[in-house]
Amino acid sequence: MKILVINGVNMNMLGLREPEKYGSMTLKDLEKELYAFSFKLGIDIETFQSNFEGEIVEKIHSAKDTFDGLIINAGAYTHTSIAIRDAIASIDIPAVEIHMTNIYKREEFRHLSYIAPVCIGQISGFGINSYKLGLEAVVNYLKSDNK
Repeated sequence: MKILVINGVNMNMLGLREPEKYGSMTLKDLEKELYAFSFKLGIDIETFQSNFEGEIVEKIHSAKDTFDGLIINAGAYTHTSIAIRDAIASIDIPAVEIHMTNIYKREEFRHLSYIAPVCIGQISGFGINSYKLGLEAVVNYLKSDNK
């Protein structure tokens, strides 16, 4: 089983950006922890980060015949990108939207997700554990009869 983990806009600034919300963990630290966790789950993951909407869309498109599932933290694109939403809808693989912070406890404009309606679920507010819960969720979904 192979899962693609996409990090969107500003996620490369982890460890520097708003440490009171996101902590001191860098994107590299996060990726190392996710690779170790994927080993425990018995799955393969690939991580990808871009600040460019079109690159994220292209990566999602390329996932169609390569990956079994998708975890995405699109960052601010969650609230603005119909293109990313449409890309996820076009590939027909299960996706989980995740956020490190609880987007519903933040500014009102963050309460809208264009991505959630085309995902099997959304997890927010648990820091790096949002990613781990998302990986577990997509793996359990793929193993279940509910697909």
